[in-house]
Amino acid sequence: MARMATMPENHVKIAHSSESNAYDMIAEGYTAENETSLLNAYYERPAMLELAGNVTGRRILDAGCGSGPLFAELRDRGAIMTGIDASAGMLEMARRRLGADADLRVADLADPLPFPDDTFDDVMASLVLHYLEDWAPTLAELRRVLRPGGRLLVSVEHPFSITLWQHMAGKKPKYFETRIRIDEWTMGGQTAQMSFWDRPLHAMTEAFTAAGFRISVISEPPFVPEARELFPEEFRQITGTRFLSFLFFVLEAG
Repeated sequence: MARMATMPENHVKIAHSSESNAYDMIAEGYTAENETSLLNAYYERPAMLELAGNVTGRRILDAGCGSGPLFAELRDRGAIMTGIDASAGMLEMARRRLGADADLRVADLADPLPFPDDTFDDVMASLVLHYLEDWAPTLAELRRVLRPGGRLLVSVEHPFSITLWQHMAGKKPKYFETRIRIDEWTMGGQTAQMSFWDRPLHAMTEAFTAAGFRISVISEPPFVPEARELFPEEFRQITGTRFLSFLFFVLEAG
């Protein structure tokens, strides 16, 4: 099966202005491709929604909301939503989807967040942390804006998946190091250079606990059943209900 990480994911740039501008360039094309992609529509978003459970009445921060698909799903399920993203272009796509009254703000997860302490019941960090070299300041801020006992739900690129595909491409990645990776995305006729920070699993879990979170779930979920019929080529060599792509965490604020 071709590496599915080359498909458009729900990546939302938050670390550096140059890449925020890159998302501005591809915002419209990215949003269109994201709507029905295997990794987003039939894997990552359903998994995040399943982990979130009943969100009625819960105040939720969508940290790196992009064009707002997860925001929309959670709002439809009764959550009180706020979304932030560093890309103004992606937020414009979100406003078209969500309406002018949606609480959307330009904010960079590498900086202090514009919210008081204990503001949210949950934070959704959907495919965003792997854009950051240093997780410590961001996790500290997310912990600060969560109420005690609140949850941080995280999805990231699976560290073994990245290493596996790099080995298959003839590279020799140093798994136990935090290392930068550059991918080129072309969407809607626009091409952008995107950078990601790969790190081993132990570095992730250590960062979470150092920030005051308790890890309650680590998940490698199945894809939704209808994906196999919709994407037969991608599943030609997969006989089970799972594939290596993303890794999911549910963290509780101490």
